[in-house]
Amino acid sequence: MSDITANAVPAAAGSERRQPPVATTGIVAWARMNLFSSWINTAITLALAYLVVRWTIGFIDWAFLNAIWSVPVVNGQAQTQACREIKGVGACWAVVTEKHRFILFGTYPYEQHWRPLLVCVLFVGLYIVSALRRFWNWRLIPIWIVTLTVIGVLMWGGVFGLTYVPQERWGGLPITLILSTFGLAFAFPLAVLVALGRRSKLPAIKTLCVLYVELIRGVPLISLLFMASVMFPLFLPEGMNIDKLLRAQVAITLFAGAYLAEVVRAGLQTLPRGQYEAADALGLSYWQKTGFIILPQALRLVIPPLVNTFIGFFKDTSLVLIIGIFDLLTAGKTSIVEPAWQGFGIEVYVTIGLIYLVFCFAMSKYSQDLERELNRHRRR
Repeated sequence: MSDITANAVPAAAGSERRQPPVATTGIVAWARMNLFSSWINTAITLALAYLVVRWTIGFIDWAFLNAIWSVPVVNGQAQTQACREIKGVGACWAVVTEKHRFILFGTYPYEQHWRPLLVCVLFVGLYIVSALRRFWNWRLIPIWIVTLTVIGVLMWGGVFGLTYVPQERWGGLPITLILSTFGLAFAFPLAVLVALGRRSKLPAIKTLCVLYVELIRGVPLISLLFMASVMFPLFLPEGMNIDKLLRAQVAITLFAGAYLAEVVRAGLQTLPRGQYEAADALGLSYWQKTGFIILPQALRLVIPPLVNTFIGFFKDTSLVLIIGIFDLLTAGKTSIVEPAWQGFGIEVYVTIGLIYLVFCFAMSKYSQDLERELNRHRRR
């Protein structure tokens, strides 16, 4: 009996170390189940794979193998004959090489381009620091204040030996980052207050918040920008003028706040009633209950729609072109107005699209990692 038991133990141990068949787990099993589960799915998969491969090969030929990366410049004029001779077979990246400073920084003084470049680096650094959880405390407030102050000093100048540059000369990527960062930074706390106000038991506050959300969400962003740029100055006293960039910033903030408020309110409504009752049983005040128990859980539940809204408004800043503000997209469109570069807009738009893709993908990836980490901590 003991011999049988001794022989059985190694066999059982060996069976535990056996790996499942490759055909039933992993990417192979997923492909068999989702891509090749029937002859129709197999045909569709093969057809799409053929189209993707063919498009990829064509794009590589156009973007890299047959592309022209630079053209000679004679007497300050770019000679684009070589780009026109290939007749679209290859990309003319020379337009990006020649106009990249204008695309990125607009009409900002050429010799001062190091300042908006440093501003873009500071914005990216601010995003990275804000994403690190160890800075999610009181230290983040002075970091934002100092960084935004430095950004303002660099863009305006006029102090510390820096040449003064009016806002009319600002443009390109810094404008996009300024509008999106300030807009969302001010819109988010506004959205939280409005979402709480819509759930308030005070009729006046609830009605005011409902009117704000419904009125703002009932009109497109373009109309708000148009009113901020054209209509609002008509109501100001004679001789008083508010900067156009500031007016656009306020319009974007109000618009983003209304949409974010509905996302936050959805998170508040998702929480079970027991969370509120438990907080009341502990004797917490309204603001203690909201700040320590309700809001953290509600915001964690709506991380995906929040980030989706952030991404949408980051791209919607391009609408400021209708009021004459040189954001990244407007600078790109203006860069190909010159006759020598007309007809090469695809290369410029692809470059601008890649810039938007980098920022939007970074936000999306960070939100996925954050949601996964928070869920892991909650399960513990």
